[in-house]
Amino acid sequence: MSTDSISSSGDDDDFILFPITDFDDFSIGDDSNTSHDVYMDENSNDADNESDDTKGELENDLYNDDMKHMTLRQRRLNNMIQKCELKVNVNRAQSHWLNAIRKARALDDPWAEFHLEELEVEKCTRHRYNALKKTWITDEVNVKMERKQFNRGAMRLCFRLKKLSSFTRSDDWKHASNYVAKLYIEQVDRDVYFQDVKLQMDAKLWGEEYNRHNPPKKVDIFQMCIIEFKNRKGSPLYHLEHFIEGEYVKYNSNSGFVEECLRLTPQAFSHFTFERSGHNLIVVDIQGVGDLYTDPQIHTIDGKEYGDGNLGAKGMALFFHSHICNDICHSLGLTMFDLSDHELNSHKDFLKQQRKMMMTRVRGKEELCMSPSPHEQVDITLMLRQRSSSSMTSMESAYEEEPMSIDSPVGHVRARYISESDGASMTANEEEKEEFRRMAMMRARPSCVALEKDLRKFSNMRIGDSILGKIHHEMCKYHENGRFSGKNENEIDWTSAIFHEEHAAELGELEAILTMSKLYLGLDRDVLINCSVKELDENLDYGLDYMVQAAEAGDRGAMIYVAKALRPAPDLEPRDAIYWFNRAMETSDDEGGEYDCTMNDPLYELKAKQAQMYLKGGFGLDKDPSKSGDLYNEAAEDAMAAMKGRLANKYFMLAEEAYGEVEDE
Repeated sequence: MSTDSISSSGDDDDFILFPITDFDDFSIGDDSNTSHDVYMDENSNDADNESDDTKGELENDLYNDDMKHMTLRQRRLNNMIQKCELKVNVNRAQSHWLNAIRKARALDDPWAEFHLEELEVEKCTRHRYNALKKTWITDEVNVKMERKQFNRGAMRLCFRLKKLSSFTRSDDWKHASNYVAKLYIEQVDRDVYFQDVKLQMDAKLWGEEYNRHNPPKKVDIFQMCIIEFKNRKGSPLYHLEHFIEGEYVKYNSNSGFVEECLRLTPQAFSHFTFERSGHNLIVVDIQGVGDLYTDPQIHTIDGKEYGDGNLGAKGMALFFHSHICNDICHSLGLTMFDLSDHELNSHKDFLKQQRKMMMTRVRGKEELCMSPSPHEQVDITLMLRQRSSSSMTSMESAYEEEPMSIDSPVGHVRARYISESDGASMTANEEEKEEFRRMAMMRARPSCVALEKDLRKFSNMRIGDSILGKIHHEMCKYHENGRFSGKNENEIDWTSAIFHEEHAAELGELEAILTMSKLYLGLDRDVLINCSVKELDENLDYGLDYMVQAAEAGDRGAMIYVAKALRPAPDLEPRDAIYWFNRAMETSDDEGGEYDCTMNDPLYELKAKQAQMYLKGGFGLDKDPSKSGDLYNEAAEDAMAAMKGRLANKYFMLAEEAYGEVEDE
């Protein structure tokens, strides 16, 4: 039974959830590869077998009673333990597994005291999402659910529910699986339920991809489906998840929160999804029992899909402001997101506490994160689905999940799944294999600016194409708004704000380039409004350089500013000004396709400026009164079209004067 991979499209019927907490048999300091001889017959002297005859008889009675309600696979597992006369050599992890299987037989139903088996049976329509095929599957199930909630969260009510397996013929509700049904407190559109399931199952794909890189602790995400009570008024919808005992912890949120327990795996998993997806998304809001997660959130760069919790680049910025790469990040080859010295100093206490409390240790066998390079336009999510299809079962109506270990925040295993059918694996076709080879050869898409700049040079990326640049720009705005000010909300960290805006400008974010230019030139701006720098010639040069970059990137205002610049500067002559005026006139990106009189620097003013320069000449520009007269006439006609009659008459007069100089020559 493999534990190295999980299926992202498995059925959720009849998984046995149980805690694994018995570590008394082995010393914590033992090597994980140390082997122990275990006799698995009734007369064994193994430390895990009960030596007391009364306990042995009770265990046999429990076994015989449970056999009636077990699936074929579960009976085989139990028979292996009870009847095998062979002496086998197993390591510590396998020993814990055997102990866990023995303990599972004797587990009591944690909901027995609520007598759910006495409730009325209700037939529901179950909707399950196949993340591999992007399709929905519908079937009928029988459930018993309490009408009164036993818990509530910020957004949903929780109800106890039992469901009979689709694979068993037994009607014994005492042995039915325990589930939690969740209903939104406030009225929401029915499509929200389906979007939530799609989000969680897509996030499960990323959990599967993370596990393929052999991290120290693997993760899994709850199977989730929808049940529809068609016999109730309004046919209400509920989310349905397995009930699992254990300490529920929220490790991080979709807005930058990080839990105080400082576990490494949840934060590394989020960082991994960012780089592995080529910066297109990040899975956050990690919460659950151990490393079995539920209710995650996905931020996409365009902010589309996955509900209102998708904060786009803003959400990514919130995560990276609170994320410091840990040992797992380093072992996977993830790169550190650039933070300012002030930000790193503010995280010193966090780092000390993290190193002190962390219990996960890397093994040195982790696979490096492989991500698409910017110039390779591929659908990474599609690739993940194609990779996952190799482990997908051939049963479309009931797909199964591979076993998966769940580790708790305090370092011991909390739960594990056992499905009731192995299922036959499907062999990936040649096209999928070739796609995988292409993906394996791709270069990583790092989180640091230096490597991203190198990739941009090699890939000839355009201005505004850098997702990393957008994230740094959002971090700058968060600093300006005081989001990261801590206890003193009035004290803005302008150094960090400028740090991130400069990085965003380096990565080709046009708004950041303009902001830095206007900051150094002392012009009005929309970002860093209350920030100021010293009026030095060096800063003015920086400002003009940024303005030229913005002009080259296609910003019309920057083109006009450069063309009208009065201050002498290297490589800036009247001939260059004519070039930028022409570029500005050719730029038409407003709704009407051209600039009108209501905008700054309308077309007729630009033509008049050019006419004036041709009339005077000099600084490398030949004097051309005829060209000047033509431009003045064009400016006059444009002014007339813009209802500027007096200005049009002025331009007509200037045109006549220009033509007069031609005649004089």
